[in-house]
Amino acid sequence: MSLGMQAIGWRARNHPAYWAFLVHRISGLLLALFLPAHFWALARAIEGEARLDSFLRWTASPWVRLAEAGLVVLLAAHLAGGLRIMVLELLAWRDGQKTAIALSAGASLAIGLAFLLQVF
Repeated sequence: MSLGMQAIGWRARNHPAYWAFLVHRISGLLLALFLPAHFWALARAIEGEARLDSFLRWTASPWVRLAEAGLVVLLAAHLAGGLRIMVLELLAWRDGQKTAIALSAGASLAIGLAFLLQVF
């Protein structure tokens, strides 16, 4: 690869669209890693009322509530990234793409903070 091509590659990584792509991929990966824990929690309900009650008492911990807020942020970020990809595929490229990326990031954080306010 020539030196000019390497410079273009590094510049592309500083573009907001690259960071939006990266957030979408990482949030998807983290959500996929969360699924086994979610299924384990559902299994507590199947095993009986006492097991579910003990699990629900554990979820009242502030750390678990904070993790739930992080999960909501991940879900919102992944949703916003998926919608951005659909817009890119279905509509023409416009100059406002950076604004749309910033708005989706802000909306993701706002949704997570709104959830966090409801929890505490």
